Amino acid sequence: MKKYIVTGIAVLLLAASCSEAPKGDDAVVTDEKTAADSNGVTMTLDPANSSLGFTGWGVGKNHPGTFKLKNGTFTVKDGMVNSGSFIVDVSSLLMDEQGEMFATKLQPHLLSADFFDATKFPEAKFEITGCEAFTPTSGDTSVVAGANMKISGNLTMKGITKNISFPAKVDVTEAGTSAVANFDIDRTQWDMHYNDSEESAKDKFIAHEVNIRLNITSKKAVN
Repeated sequence: MKKYIVTGIAVLLLAASCSEAPKGDDAVVTDEKTAADSNGVTMTLDPANSSLGFTGWGVGKNHPGTFKLKNGTFTVKDGMVNSGSFIVDVSSLLMDEQGEMFATKLQPHLLSADFFDATKFPEAKFEITGCEAFTPTSGDTSVVAGANMKISGNLTMKGITKNISFPAKVDVTEAGTSAVANFDIDRTQWDMHYNDSEESAKDKFIAHEVNIRLNITSKKAVN
C-alpha cells in the first residue's frame, strides 16, 4: 500500500495543469544538421549571467526549474550571430519550488534514467546550425517581445541529437551579445519517458511538451 501512495505522490509532483502551463513558441524539430562554420569575432559565454529554464506540466500544477550553463563560444559577423555552441550542466538541475518533497523525490527522479539520466549523460549541448532574420507577421509571431532572429541548432540530450528552430531576440554589440528565447519541445523525442515508456500509464499524466526559456549572454573574447 505504501508503494502505491509514494507512486501517486510522484505522479502528482511530476504533473502540472495544462490550463496553467506557460506557452512558448512551437520549436520546429528535424533531424540533425551540419554545424555552422565559425567565421567572425569570437564571443565567450558568460555563465554567471546565462541560464536555461524549463517547465513541465500535465495534471496538477506547473513545476519550473533551471539548469546552469558551463561554457560556450559564439562568432559574430556583420552584426549577426552566425555560429556557436554551449554546454548545459544537467546535474545542476534546481527546482524553483522549495521543500523536502521536491528536493528528495521530484528532483532526483528528473535526474534519473526516466528523464535526463544525469549519471550517464551529465551534459547536454546546443550547437548552432543557422541564423536568419525573423520578422513577425500575422501568421508567424513570437511570444518573445522584439524577436528578430530565427535560430536553428542541434540539441543533444541523452545521446540523442535533434535540430530545433525557434525565434529569439538577439542583441549584438562590440562588447558582447545577448539572446532570449521561449519555446516548447516534445520531451519524448529525446527518449524521456516516465517508467521508460511512452505507453506507461504514469507517462500519460505528464504532457509531452516542455517549455524552455533561454537567457544567453556572452562577452567579446580577450586575445
